[in-house]
Amino acid sequence: MAQTNSRRIEFYDTTLRDGAQAEGVAFSLVDKIKIAHQLDALGMDYIEGGYPLSNPKDEAFFKQIQRENLRQIRVCAFGMTRRRGISPDKDPGMKALVNAGAPVITIVGKTWDLHVDEVLKVDRDENLAMISQSLAFCHQHGHEVFFDAEHFFDGFAANSDYATASLQAALDGGATRLILCDTNGGSLPKWIGQVVDRVRNTFQDFDGLGIHTHNDCGLAVANSIVAIESGAHHVQGTINGLGERCGNVDLTTLAATLALKMNYNCLKPDTLPLLTETSRYIYELANMNPVHGQPFVGSSAFAHKGGMHVHAVQRVAHSYEQVDPAKVGNTRRFLISELSGASNISATLGKKFDIFDNKKIQRQLLERVQDLENRGYQFESATASLELLLHEILGTRPIFWQLDHYRCVILKRAGTPAVTEATVKLTANDQIEHRVAEGDGPVNALDAALRKCLTPHYPQVANVHLRDFKVRVVNPTAESAAKVCVCAEFAVIGHNGGGETKYFTTVGVDENIIDASWQALADAIAYYLIESQNKQ
Repeated sequence: MAQTNSRRIEFYDTTLRDGAQAEGVAFSLVDKIKIAHQLDALGMDYIEGGYPLSNPKDEAFFKQIQRENLRQIRVCAFGMTRRRGISPDKDPGMKALVNAGAPVITIVGKTWDLHVDEVLKVDRDENLAMISQSLAFCHQHGHEVFFDAEHFFDGFAANSDYATASLQAALDGGATRLILCDTNGGSLPKWIGQVVDRVRNTFQDFDGLGIHTHNDCGLAVANSIVAIESGAHHVQGTINGLGERCGNVDLTTLAATLALKMNYNCLKPDTLPLLTETSRYIYELANMNPVHGQPFVGSSAFAHKGGMHVHAVQRVAHSYEQVDPAKVGNTRRFLISELSGASNISATLGKKFDIFDNKKIQRQLLERVQDLENRGYQFESATASLELLLHEILGTRPIFWQLDHYRCVILKRAGTPAVTEATVKLTANDQIEHRVAEGDGPVNALDAALRKCLTPHYPQVANVHLRDFKVRVVNPTAESAAKVCVCAEFAVIGHNGGGETKYFTTVGVDENIIDASWQALADAIAYYLIESQNKQ
């Protein structure tokens, strides 16, 4: 039952800086501009572009973003306090911040006496002066200034008076937001709530408390929610929880929870359905595989596998779904596997194949799936191979070609790249096709040779493109003789004659990785040819 709470929660996205600190993530300048526009459409209040002095790419971002037509989002430049013993106007970092052209500047400063004494090795009063003078310098140059109170919860536990004094120094410098940071990600929700309550009571006339949590204990979302319930109205995080070590708070999970479960006002009206699209867009630009089980936006967030679950969801959707998937831009999926029941098959394929009430066919397909999954196949995502199975059971699978043989030859000389040549011989439309192709490995070469054979008869195969290829060992105890499962994802560009791209997946299993790959490739072509025929 959603609470009634209309308080506005500001969202500050730091995917371009904190998120880019995640292992393996590196955004190009073009990527950063694209992300800014996506987050603007989503309704983020602030986007942190980076630290202008840290690298040429961030400096170029701040120049380019000023020429972009952003509708709502405000751009923030991030930087540290002035260096000790130097005035802000002489500090290169401070000058880079005020010259970046961003309307908001976020300054991070030390609040934990351990860091002041042992890391910075600076006098404690000098650290407070560094905070106040740095913010004042930016404020005097016409910028709104935010203060990221680094390690605040650890600092408050060690020396609450000094941590509080650092906040006062930031206010003296003109801060309009005080963001309390759980930088180590080790605080528990109870402590977060207690500290935010005490800070709010200390600065009763200040209305700009924020929270910045990391996920090292898996509690970033919970800690952010507790802070908001205790009075914070500004939250910093990243899309998909990207960030150093275990990451930052995932703003997709947090936004959906605050808006749909707690009735807070965040993002823009009616933009929550962009959450799933935004999540997957960021994964794509970061060259990362999406997390299937990610709350709200993951491909498995509304996927139902157990037969009892599917049966219930078909009758009452919210019996096994906390929210309507459409509210976050996601979709409901019914999976078919050895754990499925007839309800799964009816829900997934009943309409397309007109087998809603055909229990015999449903049972035959289920038994076939169970048998193949026992051999190592997986049909949960390989919907194309699953439909081909059903065509076989129904007797409706066309024979587009008959394979005579294929052969792969790999030539490797010392000091040179391996060269692969594939030969495919088959019969299509009563004509023998015998073609040879080279490729970057056996899969690419086989794919090219197969297409050479089929293109004269089925030119539409040129529309099918391999997008992802995964290999998993089925029985690892057999070591190098183990059976492997190949899952291959394909895209059809210009599906239905428009700009839409359709994706589908096939599966192949064999002790020979090349033959498993051939099964997946051949199934993909056959599936697409059937789909093409059905649309004519």
